[in-house]
Amino acid sequence: MPQLEIREARAGDIDALAQLETRIFSSDRLSRRSLAALTRSRSASVLIAMRGERLLGYAVVLTRRGTRVARLYSIAVDVPGRGVGQELLAAAEAAARARGAERISLEVRPDNPEAARFYERAGYAPSGQRPDFYEDGMAADLYARDLSGPSRSPASFAQAG
Repeated sequence: MPQLEIREARAGDIDALAQLETRIFSSDRLSRRSLAALTRSRSASVLIAMRGERLLGYAVVLTRRGTRVARLYSIAVDVPGRGVGQELLAAAEAAARARGAERISLEVRPDNPEAARFYERAGYAPSGQRPDFYEDGMAADLYARDLSGPSRSPASFAQAG
């Protein structure tokens, strides 16, 4: 089996990213146009997980000049339970750190407890709630993690859980 590769998305990856987005999310999807714009944006890092020619997931990290807080804008994994999400999250944190971020934040739907547990195992702590955040009017639970400590390997997720 080919090794998992995580790399920056390229223009040729947009169709596969859009198809993954449609398979994974029932609402609040990123459009093909948005995905393409994110891959070109200087404030975004779009990371994809590939095994051979197969796209297994992606993560989008946003940074903004003048702030030390990055935002995990989106993460999607086509094969849950195989460590791909952990690898992508570790790579997203490394990308945020490389861009000068000292903290990373994200949003989780309250009706997605699996995601909340995933982030909590990774060292994220609840940091509030944002009302009327999602398309359907649902609030978002906010999570954040300090990035100023040592970086983690995906193996440390398993130890934390």
